Amino acid sequence: MSILVFVEDWNGVYKKASFEAVGYAKSWASMIDAKVVAVTSTQAPAAELGGYGADHCIQIELGQTAMGIAGQLEALSSSASGVVIAGTSLGRSVAPALAALKDAALSTNTISLPLGTAPFQIKRGAFSSKSIETIELSGASPIISFVPNSIGIKVTSGEGAVETQEISSLELLKVIGTEVASGKVALPEAEAVVSGGRGLKGPENWGIIEELAEVLGAATACSKPVSDIGWRPHSEHVGQTGIQVNPNLYIAIGISGAIQHLAGVSASKTIVVVNTDPEAPFFKAADYGIVGDAFEVVPKLVNALRAFKAAS
Repeated sequence: MSILVFVEDWNGVYKKASFEAVGYAKSWASMIDAKVVAVTSTQAPAAELGGYGADHCIQIELGQTAMGIAGQLEALSSSASGVVIAGTSLGRSVAPALAALKDAALSTNTISLPLGTAPFQIKRGAFSSKSIETIELSGASPIISFVPNSIGIKVTSGEGAVETQEISSLELLKVIGTEVASGKVALPEAEAVVSGGRGLKGPENWGIIEELAEVLGAATACSKPVSDIGWRPHSEHVGQTGIQVNPNLYIAIGISGAIQHLAGVSASKTIVVVNTDPEAPFFKAADYGIVGDAFEVVPKLVNALRAFKAAS
């Protein structure tokens, strides 16, 4: 028996969520006495995955689209007892495509390791992550797409055998070009996010967001209205219709807290809100709140953090 796990990389470097995925597969495999088979690109250092729980690594020339990759995973998972895919931007497209091809049960937005395997039960976020539900998946080979940064990374001392295979991909679309959105910390992978809204009054004031993010080693983000009016690129839009994030720390500056925005950040472990309006809805969802002018509060936070880091 085996658990197949799709291990995503970016230009040959594995994402944090990919290591989480291997660890998830290892935990699941240990419950049913199975091996972990990792599928990764030919550009990535597959041998590295043994240290995170992979027993066997298959390198392939990945398809260019989610449907193409799903077709390849279908071919490789015909005898697998289950499939694990991190819920990254790519993974959230690959998982349902694979489920359709395999006619298999799928759990998205998963936030727990398997609670049991007979029957197979897990916990997942529901209603825009406002509640948690326990569900039971039927079928012989369920597919799990988990929320990045919800499982954690587990380092082992194992080594996985590596082989290269040629698996053709079913490409219904042709990629004619790609554009890198940013060289900064990727939002879905970030452990800390500093986000700004219309309370910053204009794009010329975004420097305070970037300065705080730099000190924290955080990614920058924005609310939908900010991206709609062109202050920031859509790639930084966080919310129900944008990117959903799950960092350890989310700092919202000048964002009122519309329900659509909250839906994209509610899985954050700690939320800090800075706003001049004490009645802003975001304060109800915050772990910590600061009522004050961002142009006064943020520079003080930056100075305090720099002083703390210098003294450490």
